Amino acid sequence: MGRLIGFLLLLTGIYFLGQNIVFSTFYSPFFWRNLPAMGSVLCIMGGVTSLIVFPRQTGSWGWVLLILGIVLVFLSGGVRLKPTSLWNFMIAFAALISGYRLMTEGRLRF
Repeated sequence: MGRLIGFLLLLTGIYFLGQNIVFSTFYSPFFWRNLPAMGSVLCIMGGVTSLIVFPRQTGSWGWVLLILGIVLVFLSGGVRLKPTSLWNFMIAFAALISGYRLMTEGRLRF
């Protein structure tokens, strides 16, 4: 039961933190301005595919592609962070960390 509650807390924390992150795309008349955005989509798709379909054969390569895709998302300028209150951030982060601890250890230690 603790692991289920931990999973729900983890999802709640991700939801509240993810509310203030906006991913956007834009049209550019120059082809070289869209290369990081296109590369990020391709790297994330390849990383997720290799982690889900071939986890033993290409697991480490999938993580490399996933991290490279996340870096390219930030380089493309397609990520905007909306302002958030300290209270929302604290609640979301506490739910995220306590959910992770409940899933991995099955209990919380204060």
